[in-house]
Amino acid sequence: MAQASIFPVRKRRLSIGAFIPPVSRIAMASALVFLAQEISRCLKPRVCQRRNATVMMRRIKVLSVLFEVVRDSGQPMPPSAMLCFNELYITLQRTKVLLQECNDGSKVWLLMQAESMAYQFHELTQEIVTALDVFPLKLLDISEDVREQLELLHRQAKRSKVSVDPLEDELRKDVISVLDEFERKVTPDSAKLQKIFEHLEIRNGKDCRNEVRLLEEEIGNQCNNPTGIDGPVSLLNSLISLIRYCKCVLFGVTDMESDTDKNKTTGSNPKPENGEDGYAIPDDFRCPISLDLMRDPVIVSTGQTYDRFSITRWIDEGHSTCPKSGQGLLHNNLIPNYALRNLIQHWCESHGVPFDKPEKSNRNASLESVATTRAALEATKLTAAFLVEKLCSGTAEVKKQVAYELRLLAKCGMDNRACIAEAGAVPLLIPLLSSEDAKTQENAVTALLNLSIYPNNKKVILEATESIDSIINVLKAGRSIEAKENAAATIFSLSAVNDHKKIIGEKPDAIPALVELLRTGTPRGKRDAVSALFNLAIFKDNALRVVEAGAVPFLVKLLGDDEQERTGLSDDALAVLAVLGGQRHGLIAISQASAIPILVGLLRSASPKGKENSIAVLLALCKNGGSLVINSVLRLPSLVPSLYALLTSGTPRAKRKATSFFKMLQRWEYSRLPIDDSFTTYSAHSRIAITATAPLR
Repeated sequence: MAQASIFPVRKRRLSIGAFIPPVSRIAMASALVFLAQEISRCLKPRVCQRRNATVMMRRIKVLSVLFEVVRDSGQPMPPSAMLCFNELYITLQRTKVLLQECNDGSKVWLLMQAESMAYQFHELTQEIVTALDVFPLKLLDISEDVREQLELLHRQAKRSKVSVDPLEDELRKDVISVLDEFERKVTPDSAKLQKIFEHLEIRNGKDCRNEVRLLEEEIGNQCNNPTGIDGPVSLLNSLISLIRYCKCVLFGVTDMESDTDKNKTTGSNPKPENGEDGYAIPDDFRCPISLDLMRDPVIVSTGQTYDRFSITRWIDEGHSTCPKSGQGLLHNNLIPNYALRNLIQHWCESHGVPFDKPEKSNRNASLESVATTRAALEATKLTAAFLVEKLCSGTAEVKKQVAYELRLLAKCGMDNRACIAEAGAVPLLIPLLSSEDAKTQENAVTALLNLSIYPNNKKVILEATESIDSIINVLKAGRSIEAKENAAATIFSLSAVNDHKKIIGEKPDAIPALVELLRTGTPRGKRDAVSALFNLAIFKDNALRVVEAGAVPFLVKLLGDDEQERTGLSDDALAVLAVLGGQRHGLIAISQASAIPILVGLLRSASPKGKENSIAVLLALCKNGGSLVINSVLRLPSLVPSLYALLTSGTPRAKRKATSFFKMLQRWEYSRLPIDDSFTTYSAHSRIAITATAPLR
């Protein structure tokens, strides 16, 4: 790491109104007085830039006297004075923002930017000097005392130089030396770390978590800089790894905070409940690989959507399958998902979350490629080794806290997941799945879920002794609904590997437990169950097991729920039904569930992918069900208009299915295909539920 590397501190954006000074003399003077009062109320930085901030606030206090005199006097103001006040107005706005930055930003990042911050304070001081150089004091009727104060301020500010606190500079060098030690695989001295953290007033695990959050926000802010982001982001990631290491080594793992419940990782993939700027990011807006908010969503040949950079890296690493579905990729073409991107952009604008447009995607790819430094990687390895050692020898309470720490660490980044598994955490987490303590069980299964996102870890987890049986036991009889849901999500993640589908499906309780969660779970739990059932059902033998476990009626029930349509769960259920519809037993179960009217209705209201699956299931039902099923389909008046709509505006696959449907109907018209007795024998329930009528002509 280049020790002399100092990157410019990110400046907060000012609103456009901040650069539009008031027009009249009274309004201008009043605005300046108000700004000066706001600055005086700003908290003095407790850690970094305290001296520079104090001097600047004192200078503005002197200026406020001038502003008050002008505001309260009735004398006219010369044009030259108004011009100076305009410049001072903008300078004070920037000063206020800089002072807020010193209080609100990451302490360790401010420390690393000590010199750059000092230059900013000096720059603002020189702007005040420039304004006072030309300010027409002699043309204003002000007292001698005020005049002398302003002249003294002018002289002192003119002589000022860039001031870097020697202690801050020393501590900054200490941080750089610690990062260099990480790069050399040397364990840093705890006393040195303690000294740094004491000065920064980082006193416990909660403070560390806040620092990590602020550093992650700073990474997002750096993404908005047009050039030169690689260096700052690399340093920021190294600092995040340093903070996480110190959080464990300096403050231990026995103080799991009470907000665990607020940071649950549940859903189809591991993810934080709260996303950027504290808002809950919708599931569909997250990339299934990186779990981050997608900025440039693209569709692969299987119909799944990923962020462009994540799926490109996946393909470049030699993978030829879809990470989420496990299906082979027919080609490597990536189709931009403009509709989803517009939805994400609208959500970001509504919640004040920065959104990088697609034309910046190449720069973002460069950002992610430099995000992990050797210092960050080695710090993560040391953190993982420390936690695994505690997991080996700690008490039950300590193990619960360690599982929580591993859960959080594995939530962020593929390198973290790889380091944790390499340190040997997986075999030690498995026994915790049987814990009688609900939090221990939940933390352990969620840690495994997060770890399983890294492709190489899937095999490690599956091969661990009793791992699958233990995960299924949590799914079946977990001590909290969150544990059950995350167990289902873990099965979904592990079953993305083709060889694992057979192994998991052969476990007698796996599929029935997923169906039970599909029946009784929360919307998120149902989605986890549907996703896992989809992965498993791709394996032919598992499809029969899914049908025999009674999943079809619950899947059909999800299709007719407007709320499920809005959340995308209806599309997921349709995807499972499309897979099950590839077998006779699946078609019989779908027919018995009276799904035909719902499927026909979805041809008009579902998403493009949902329409695809709806027509696929209907076509399979009609081909195998004979005249009885065809009659029941044709008696629905919306069928033909929906089919024509698919022919004109459907996806390529939907168009092919609609064309096949029309051809089948034409053949049936002339030949009156015989009813398949073996199919309709098993469809007695459907025959009772549907009244056969003559086909529409």
